Amino acid sequence: MSDLPRPQIDDRSRPYWEGLAAGRLLFQHCRACGRNWLPARDACPSCLSPDAEWRPASGNGRIVSWVVYHVAYHDAFKDRLPYDVTLVELDEGPRLLTNIVDSRGGKALSVDARVRLAVQTEGDIALARFTLAGDAAR
Repeated sequence: MSDLPRPQIDDRSRPYWEGLAAGRLLFQHCRACGRNWLPARDACPSCLSPDAEWRPASGNGRIVSWVVYHVAYHDAFKDRLPYDVTLVELDEGPRLLTNIVDSRGGKALSVDARVRLAVQTEGDIALARFTLAGDAAR
C-alpha cells in the first residue's frame, strides 16, 4: 500500500481481506438472529451469538453520507486531494466507510445514490471502493 496506513489484519478479519483479494466483498451473518454486519466481530452485535458465517455481498448499495477532505491529515493522502470518505450501506444491510472512485471530488455524490463495488489494489492490499451506478454515474 505504498506509504498509506495499512489495515490491521488478524484471524477475525482475514476472511474479509482474502475475499477482497479474490474480488469479492464479504460480510458476517449471524446464524442465530439473521443480522448482517461489518466490520468483523467475534459475536453478533445484535444478539451476541458467536455463531456467524461469512457471506458474499452483491456489491450493490447506496450512499448514506460522506465528507470531502480538502486537507491531508496524513502525508500519504496529499496527492489525492480532494477525496471523499463515504458511508455506503450494502443492499444486504451492513455499512462500511469507503471511497467513491468517480465522485469528482465529492461533487457527484448524493444521498441514496446507487453504488457498485469496485475492488482496487493499493500495493499488496485489495480495498473495497465503489463507483456510482445507473443514473448517479452521469
